[in-house]
Amino acid sequence: MRVDIWSDITCPWCYLGRARFKKAQAAFAHGDRLEVVHRSFELDPHRAKSDVQLVIPMLMSSHHWSEEQAKDNERRLTRLTAADGLGYIQNRDHGNTHDMHRLLQFARERGRDHELLDLLFLANYADERSLFNDDERLVALAEEAGLAPEDARAVLADPAAFADAVRADSRKLTRLGGMGVPFMLVSGSVPVSGVRTVTALTGILEEAWSATTRAGADAGAPAVTAQQ
Repeated sequence: MRVDIWSDITCPWCYLGRARFKKAQAAFAHGDRLEVVHRSFELDPHRAKSDVQLVIPMLMSSHHWSEEQAKDNERRLTRLTAADGLGYIQNRDHGNTHDMHRLLQFARERGRDHELLDLLFLANYADERSLFNDDERLVALAEEAGLAPEDARAVLADPAAFADAVRADSRKLTRLGGMGVPFMLVSGSVPVSGVRTVTALTGILEEAWSATTRAGADAGAPAVTAQQ
């Protein structure tokens, strides 16, 4: 069974949602038989690569919040992520993630996107060093994920590399009616938006698996001819 998951590195709910999904997959009896496809979605696609800003003023500007409201939001996320065993730096940098998504598309082609996504999330939320506007930092993370550094560097040097794949993922989410991330499509037909508990996610996987199994059984059953 396939699960498509749209996310962005600068989305803290995606960071939390990924951790919970991994726990749900581990708890799901058929978790090792899931095909999990990570898809790109840019929350701030028009921001220049060089435009890096601290999160608190970014939240104040984008959400029209007071400084205290922005800090309250970050304190809440610190508590939520800590409950799931995740590190969280409250006033980290925020920037454009287009190159990260291009690298993730490349990593998907090489079968290393799961590893790279985890490393990008960890670097953004639990590492004091900024993740943005630093190609060599991205190359180092790509290498840690199992990719050849020269290949990662070549992708980053070519603005067209995998850019169409990034945009195609975003268009697909729009066609599905998704208004933001995180967003999942389970078994090609079950949309799940927002962050859910591990228990809820496990239940969604179990229900979708049962429905898929029943549909497969029905499709393979011999036709029944009505008695005259």
